[in-house]
Amino acid sequence: MAQATDLSDDERRLAELGYKQELDRSWSGFSNFAISFSIISILAGCFTTFGQGFNNGGPIAISWGWPIVAAFILVIGLTMSELVSAYPTSGGIYWWANKMGGARAGFFTGWLNLIGLVAVTASVAYGCATFIDLALSTWSEGYAAGYSLTRVFWIFLVVLVAAAVLNIFSGHLMAVMNNVSVWWHVVGAAVIILILIVVPDNHQSFSYVFTERFNNSGYSDGSTSSPTYWLLVVPFGLLLTQYTITGFDASAHLSEETSAASKAAAQGIWRSIFYSAIGGWILLLCFLFAVPDGADGKPDNVGVGGGGVAYIFTHAMDSKWAAAILTISCIGQFFCTTSCMTSASRMTFAFSRDGAVPGSRLWSTLTGAKVPANAVMLVGVVSAIITLPALVEVNIGTEEAPLIVPTAFYAVVSVAVIGLYLAFLIPIWLRWKMGDAFVPGSWTNGPKYKWMNLVAVIEIAIISIYFILPFVPGGVPFTDGFEWKFVNYAPILTLGSLLVLGVWWRVSARHWFKGPKSNIDPEVVDAFSE
Repeated sequence: MAQATDLSDDERRLAELGYKQELDRSWSGFSNFAISFSIISILAGCFTTFGQGFNNGGPIAISWGWPIVAAFILVIGLTMSELVSAYPTSGGIYWWANKMGGARAGFFTGWLNLIGLVAVTASVAYGCATFIDLALSTWSEGYAAGYSLTRVFWIFLVVLVAAAVLNIFSGHLMAVMNNVSVWWHVVGAAVIILILIVVPDNHQSFSYVFTERFNNSGYSDGSTSSPTYWLLVVPFGLLLTQYTITGFDASAHLSEETSAASKAAAQGIWRSIFYSAIGGWILLLCFLFAVPDGADGKPDNVGVGGGGVAYIFTHAMDSKWAAAILTISCIGQFFCTTSCMTSASRMTFAFSRDGAVPGSRLWSTLTGAKVPANAVMLVGVVSAIITLPALVEVNIGTEEAPLIVPTAFYAVVSVAVIGLYLAFLIPIWLRWKMGDAFVPGSWTNGPKYKWMNLVAVIEIAIISIYFILPFVPGGVPFTDGFEWKFVNYAPILTLGSLLVLGVWWRVSARHWFKGPKSNIDPEVVDAFSE
């Protein structure tokens, strides 16, 4: 039995929080930054949800919406950096909430965080599968002719299995992959930007990129000046930014595997947001400048609205260039998927370690390589199940001019955003309530927390309301055009989950869930109390 004096600073701090070192602490500060940067993944979110921003508001929802929303997200990240510095432990989000607000706050935060992490894993994996299919279709016309949602779903399952196998193999391998992923994203994005600047024969004007607006949502008869446009449609477009820049809590979940975690994990959160915000904005602006003209010589907004970024690439340049861009993105999205699964599995392990998940003993078991393999497989299976509605095709256009909208995909995206950000909101709010009673770690916001935490809470509350609303008029209940295939089922999953959690807590969980369970030897606890 190691004495307190034999422990490293990281192990000592973890012991103070009530845990012994079980996971392999082999991640550097760069690796910790890398996993959040990889999960944010501008090669994933900027590509897969570009259509959401483009159709809901037009270029202004992207050129102006991205930096504005990114600034708010950076504030959220800074408030969380302060928290992880004080409490650097796996499953950190719910641990923070429990520490500051008690077992009930920890229980709800943990489940919201877990739901969000599984949903983001599912959405990124499905987006990756979609772009793999697009890339193969660009390389081969014969393959393109056989397109079906079923084929995409099979690719999605293969992506999930591959990500799970890599995660199970070794925790250190994930650290190495995330290091590689950072450079893939940096170099890959730079290559794509260079291609989009040099290869297309013509580009759109600054006026188009920064002032053009349109409304393909179906709301308000396409109006771009009505209150509905500004207060409903454009905010829908901001899902692009809010979804892309998320998952940065991975730096907290991997803190027990990171050296000098109190500082490194805090920096990993805010730096991943900051650099992704800059790189993503440049990338998105290049997409907008590269929008091709239609037969009438005007920007082909309808074509891009229906085909997304792939339409831009295939119509603004030779198919080989388009295929190269899509391939770069696919690889980046696969890196992102493996990182998401790493983060979700660590949260599952940590929450199970404290007995909050049914079958906890199974999900908190580690392999000989110190990897929660069962938790990894659970994340993969649940991700596949909640994405099954993506097999249903949704056309909000006409048979002659189809506009296929992946409503199910955007619903999973919404669940991810709502679950994760609501989980963030609880400890951010509790830290604000604590005021000067909060004991910071080595990284702190100082007195700025007084306004930063309030801004973060308000932003999260607003976006959570928007992302449970119907994205298209056909999804509005009790209207003539209502059909279930148009429904944004995010509120059903989110509110349903909250209802189940509320009943579960009231009837059962409050009697046995007391928050994080200390698993450290009594002698070590005594040594720290001396």
